[in-house]
Amino acid sequence: MTTSGQICRREAVYATRETTLQDTAKLMRHHHVGTIVVIDSTNGKRTPIGMVTDRDIVMVANAVDLDPNVITVGDIMALELVTVREYEGLLETAEIMRYKRVRQLPVVDREDQLVGIIAMDDLLEALAEQMTEMVQIMSEGRRRETQLRQ
Repeated sequence: MTTSGQICRREAVYATRETTLQDTAKLMRHHHVGTIVVIDSTNGKRTPIGMVTDRDIVMVANAVDLDPNVITVGDIMALELVTVREYEGLLETAEIMRYKRVRQLPVVDREDQLVGIIAMDDLLEALAEQMTEMVQIMSEGRRRETQLRQ
């Protein structure tokens, strides 16, 4: 069984709650991402506590004319964080995304430490590959069955 930990992007871009929106936007631009995982960093451990998207920055900071050099990601991040454990299967991960209506999830280990991030695109690609393999198995089975009958 393929797990969320196997297909997630292990290089999740993250910031602390004290990171300004300006610095967060620079991180996003530098890493070509639209989502940052907000973490608490204690003793070298990275515990996800929130997420901020490029849309959050635009809608909160720019739309109401706040100073992005003063406002932090801790000020605007969503209070409810949804994560998925690295050992969860793809169908369970898809169910969490569907139920919580999110397109990206931080992936955590058993101690709730950040492992990576999984996007719906990653999930759909992996599921499509599995479906393609299933179709190939079915086709191969039919071909063998036809050969046996001849």
